[in-house]
Amino acid sequence: MSNTFKISLKPSEKIYINGAVIRVDRKVTVELMNDVQFLLENHVIQADEASTPLKQLYFILQVMLMSPPDAIEARDMFRHSLPLLLASFEDERIRSELKQIDRMVSEGHIYEALKAIRSLYPLERIALGGNDDVPGAPRPLAVGARY
Repeated sequence: MSNTFKISLKPSEKIYINGAVIRVDRKVTVELMNDVQFLLENHVIQADEASTPLKQLYFILQVMLMSPPDAIEARDMFRHSLPLLLASFEDERIRSELKQIDRMVSEGHIYEALKAIRSLYPLERIALGGNDDVPGAPRPLAVGARY
C-alpha cells in the first residue's frame, strides 16, 4: 500500500494493524498514511471456520498478519501448504491465482493475498462440488487465541 488509505469504522468495530488490535468506541474514519499491514474485523475468520483448503490457507496468512510472534511458523506452514494446494486443484484459474498469491506473500503483501484468496472462494466451491465445508479436514495451524 503506497497511498493514503481511509477506513471508516463503526462503534465497537475492531481493526488489526501490524499485529495490534484496535477497537473504536464511536464511528470514526482512520487514515493510514504509510505502508501498514491491516485486516478489518469482518474479514477475520476463526480456526474452526477454516473448513476448506483455501480457507485454511487464508487462516495461515491471517495469523501472519495478526500475530507477529507466530508469523515465522505461519510462513513455514504457508510454504508447506501452497505446493499441496497447487497439486490438488485442477482449475487453472485457481492454480494461476495461487501462484500470484505466492508472489504477493513473498513480496510482503499479505493483505492483498488475503483479498485474492477470498475472491477464489466461489471457484473453490465449484471445485468441491458445491460444498463449503470439507468434513474432517485437518486444521493447518493451532492458535489458541480467538481473534
